[in-house]
Amino acid sequence: MKPILELENISYSYHSLHGETKALENISFSVQEGEFLAIIGPSGCGKSTLLSMIAGLIQPESGTIRFQNPNGTCTYPKIGYMLQKDHLLEWRTVYQNVTLGLELKKEMTKENLAIVEQMLSDYGLEQFRDKTPSELSGGMKQRAALIRTLATNPQVLLLDEAFSALDYQTRLYVSSDICRLIKEAGKTMIMITHDLAEAISLADRIIVLTSRPAKVKRSLPIHLTTSEYSSLSARNAPEFNDYFNLLWEDLNT
Repeated sequence: MKPILELENISYSYHSLHGETKALENISFSVQEGEFLAIIGPSGCGKSTLLSMIAGLIQPESGTIRFQNPNGTCTYPKIGYMLQKDHLLEWRTVYQNVTLGLELKKEMTKENLAIVEQMLSDYGLEQFRDKTPSELSGGMKQRAALIRTLATNPQVLLLDEAFSALDYQTRLYVSSDICRLIKEAGKTMIMITHDLAEAISLADRIIVLTSRPAKVKRSLPIHLTTSEYSSLSARNAPEFNDYFNLLWEDLNT
């Protein structure tokens, strides 16, 4: 089975009047359909730049990014991109915010709106549909941002520190809950995070990048012995500390 995404020898440099700063060097990895991949690395190593390339927002200076759709075509898939901030529009209601993507793409069909209605119910926002973003908690705003992202039915979902603006307790609950919902939907996810515990407890595999210019230092599959899928139960798995110590050493050597 071919991976849905392949990166081969991706390199990129930042250019300014003061010269060139090499950010990424010969980055290669693949992602399977339905996989949850976390990417970690030192601050400033180019993780967000890499995610922007996958999203098609910027082009690598060298190397190749290939997508293989489930139907065998190689056309660029639908990408969903969740950022650190929810970027909800205060002058629109929750419902108007979550349907914004469909509105812009002129896909406000009965079928798509029915899916939005179901997600509002599933994610506990149905009674807040006519509220404005300022009337929501941080966790509720992230759920609204997720519905907006999923409403257009993306094949690949990119999460760039999507939970880091939340307080610790809310982050634990929301990240676990949102990632469970996304997994149940069968979406492919790529997440950037600085939180090792978050990466270990949520991801199927973790890519470790070196400091700039970033290279792939390790690709680590995660297998936790746990009776239920939740971030908290994963952190109590017997393998958790070994993974944490290994990744901590990778980032500090």
